[in-house]
Amino acid sequence: MTDSEYMDLAEAALDAIERSCDRINDDTEADLDNQRVGGMITITFRGGSQLIVNLQKPLQEIWLAAKSGGYHYRYDGHAWLDTKTSQELFANLSREATAQAGVALEFTA
Repeated sequence: MTDSEYMDLAEAALDAIERSCDRINDDTEADLDNQRVGGMITITFRGGSQLIVNLQKPLQEIWLAAKSGGYHYRYDGHAWLDTKTSQELFANLSREATAQAGVALEFTA
C-alpha cells in the first residue's frame, strides 16, 4: 500500500472513531470526552481513564493504548486487524471502551 493509500484509510478510521464518540454521547450516558490532535485521538472516560488511538505512519499501522495493553493494527485489504491477535480495530475498541465506561459501547467503521 502506498503512503497516500494508508493515510486515506487511516484518516477514515479516525473519522469513524470520532463519529462513534459523538453517537455514543448522543445515545448513552457514557459522557465521553474525545479530542483529536493530528493523527491521535484521546478518549477520556468518567473517572479519568483513557483510550488513545494514534497513527504510526512509518509502519502503516494504527495503535491503540488501553488499560489492558497496547495493540497494533494493520490494514489487510478489508479491515484493520491486530498484528498479534487478528482482532478487528472497532470490535476491540468497543470492548475496551465498554470495560472502561462500565456500560456497553459500540464503535463502528
